[in-house]
Amino acid sequence: MPLGKKSRKSLIFQSLLAMIVAFAPVPLLAQPAPAGPVVPSFWSASRRLERPDTTRLPSTLRFLTSDDYPPFNFSGPDGALMGFNVDLARAVCAELALTCTLQAVDFDTLLDALDQNKGDAVIAGLAATPANRAKVDFSERYLGTPARFVARTGLSLPGATPADVGARRVAVAAGTSHEAYLKAFFPQAKIQPYPDVAAARAALLAGEADLLFGDGIGLSLWLNGTQANGCCRFVGGPFTESRYFGDGLSVAVKSGNDQLRRAIDYALQRVWEKGVYTDLYLRWFPIGFY
Repeated sequence: MPLGKKSRKSLIFQSLLAMIVAFAPVPLLAQPAPAGPVVPSFWSASRRLERPDTTRLPSTLRFLTSDDYPPFNFSGPDGALMGFNVDLARAVCAELALTCTLQAVDFDTLLDALDQNKGDAVIAGLAATPANRAKVDFSERYLGTPARFVARTGLSLPGATPADVGARRVAVAAGTSHEAYLKAFFPQAKIQPYPDVAAARAALLAGEADLLFGDGIGLSLWLNGTQANGCCRFVGGPFTESRYFGDGLSVAVKSGNDQLRRAIDYALQRVWEKGVYTDLYLRWFPIGFY
């Protein structure tokens, strides 16, 4: 999953490969497998947020991010920042009719930089953990971090329910929330823990496992990259239980800055309503993870 340093490094490697070729339990069932690309939505069409008074906001909205988390936020060949988060930040500024700046700092210093007024908001995959919520306020979620099953293309499965998976061999990174989820909800599966996600992927490629269960974002980047080489595909739909897979991605602002937080919430919903969010998602995630 994003948000941890170890998993961020794994995603960096996976996504760089991909861009070379592409430019509590009630949730026992994943959502149905989609027939085509599915763009997630975290906003209700029936909910209407009031347009904020932007005259009370700074004329320039300064976003802080990092440059080591492709395809979300990273430095391109010319050194310019690019990625899904970067484009989304610019879309938010455009919706609010504000000038936009983006500055990259080390991921571990993002909150300090925000506290020191070096920026107004952080968009960099920062986890909305209780510890972070004690330091900053977060916008509403704009992206989730679901778990997914991946199978070799030759394996035919109607879905990814416990009954569908049955007693098949499932590779998973040891000690992760994904392994814990399998143990809790897929008791018949032959769970095969590996030291890390790369080893679990290798086991699937070698035929040592029938399925792989892990972070949907990382797996989508792997499927779109050269290492997978068309070997595999998603089966079933996304698993989104926040207890195991987190609350997703949000924008962070300084504690008490309700005016800016509400303005960002408004802009995010408008970006979705206008179809801009869909365009960005399909651009940066050719193989969607929902």
